[in-house]
Amino acid sequence: MRIQRGDDSVVGSWWLSTDRVLLAVLLLLVAAGVVLSLASSPALAIRKGLPPLYFAERQIVFASAGVVIMLAVSMLSPAAIRRLALMLYVTGVAAMIVVLIYGEEINGARRWLRLAGFSLQPSELAKPGFAVLAAWAFAEHERRPDMPALLIAVALLATLATLLVIQPDIGQTLLVSAVWIALFILASRSRIAVAGLAGLLAAGGAAAYAVFPHVRFRIHRFLFPTSGENTQLDRAYQSFADGGLLGRGPGEGTIKMLLPDAHTDFVFAVVAEEFGALACLALLALIATIVLRPMLKAAGTRDGFIRYATISLALLVGMQSLINLGTNVGLLPAKGMTLPFVSVGGSSTIAIAITCGMLLALTRRRADPRDVKVPGMDGASLRGA
Repeated sequence: MRIQRGDDSVVGSWWLSTDRVLLAVLLLLVAAGVVLSLASSPALAIRKGLPPLYFAERQIVFASAGVVIMLAVSMLSPAAIRRLALMLYVTGVAAMIVVLIYGEEINGARRWLRLAGFSLQPSELAKPGFAVLAAWAFAEHERRPDMPALLIAVALLATLATLLVIQPDIGQTLLVSAVWIALFILASRSRIAVAGLAGLLAAGGAAAYAVFPHVRFRIHRFLFPTSGENTQLDRAYQSFADGGLLGRGPGEGTIKMLLPDAHTDFVFAVVAEEFGALACLALLALIATIVLRPMLKAAGTRDGFIRYATISLALLVGMQSLINLGTNVGLLPAKGMTLPFVSVGGSSTIAIAITCGMLLALTRRRADPRDVKVPGMDGASLRGA
């Protein structure tokens, strides 16, 4: 079927207005994630006494569902995106409260709900909703200073961050806080307010270091590694040297046999060892395109909500990727953060699919009402009316 200009069907108008370069890059990253799951996950499945392709097959299912969800979300209007964001945020926050009572505790944290044999992490679904609602609040604050939109933005962050800290999930707390702060800097005209916010962020980091032993332990291990100790970070870092430019070859790597999180937190190290530095650079190029292309489009958008929401969602993808990659190359302490569409995981894959579907929806070409000329009415006549 060939879609031509003038096709006013839902699919036709979507295809003609969507950013097809961004869509192609997203689909390519999803496909790469499926291929890499075949390389990174069999070792863990065998250690757990499961069929070798257990995790890979699950990832194929989640990736396929994610593509369908991403395409469906990409067809929504900006108003529908706001409604979806509200539903995701409210549902996610409510589920996070349930998690604190009935959630499954793993490694001292309560972040997951067990539903029909699957583990659901509600905070993953709340993140894209938070990013869009915070963007709407800052856009309304800019458009209508008399509206208490800034208080709404603060309440959105305070609610989500508090629940994340209680779980505890300090990494996700830092992620959503960083996105919120970036929006605040874009919308704020006060250097004093920005400086005060930076001080609060530093105080929050110090409090996390003082209160949570696991945070203190990871920072100490990162800053003062024990001589000769073969940690996860050491092994991940070594994989880049072992892989070289072209890698050892698919299935030939050894790091996945040693790291319990090779299919999630350290999947980039598996890529480096088996496929080499060139594959790593290609993966980085795909992620950079997904982050930078929407932000460049947003810079020229007049609509404040679309501009802030696009930047917010792109930052969410970019900062999450940066944390994961920084951990793999030894620039950041170990933190359980997935690499979008590449790490194996159900909740994270579906959440990032929704996030990228929102990006596709908000970057579609739309006529600006202020650019539409009414027959017989020009700028001079409108001013004189």
